[in-house]
Amino acid sequence: MDRIIITIGRQIGSGGRDIAKWLAREFNCKFYDKEILNLAAKESGFKEKFFEQNDEKKEFFLSVAHFRNPFFASNDYNDNAFSPEKLYQFQSNAILKAAQEGNCVFVGRTADYILRDMKGVVNIFITANIDQRIQNVCQRKGVDRKTARKLIKDGEEGRASYYNYYTGKRWGHSESYDLCVNSSVLGIEHTERFIAEFIRTFIESKKK
Repeated sequence: MDRIIITIGRQIGSGGRDIAKWLAREFNCKFYDKEILNLAAKESGFKEKFFEQNDEKKEFFLSVAHFRNPFFASNDYNDNAFSPEKLYQFQSNAILKAAQEGNCVFVGRTADYILRDMKGVVNIFITANIDQRIQNVCQRKGVDRKTARKLIKDGEEGRASYYNYYTGKRWGHSESYDLCVNSSVLGIEHTERFIAEFIRTFIESKKK
């Protein structure tokens, strides 16, 4: 294989982002999480903050009139370019371009679907037990358990809606990925090693 492309879907609080960063180091890959928003901004002419506010959200409640000045990097635009589908296309183009340039790890943003026709792509989904995820969000955000549970519920509803809408697949369901792993079973460190071994085996199998 000429390249290694790893896509990571993740439940909130599952440790998926940390695992993705470790895999990027392990396989000498560039790491893209929110970094892809900067690339999409360059691709589109919109400011990065605009993509941040619509990140992994299907709904598009922003009005063109209200947000023209602060979110456009230049005045060279038209209203037809200002839609959820167009923003998704800008982000998709950025992901495709990054993947074509070398080894990458992508977190979320339907990268598994966008890169579905590219060789050397392995798609992973990270889950974890809900109590562990709540605890992790409490620690990371400095909130109580009730607030953490709500953050998880609202955030995952948004991710699922976005993923399902643009891919026609089901977010978090095993048929959408090459491997689904519960990080609560082995812990983060051993989950990282388990996934790395799976990826090495996956790569070798594609060479045959």
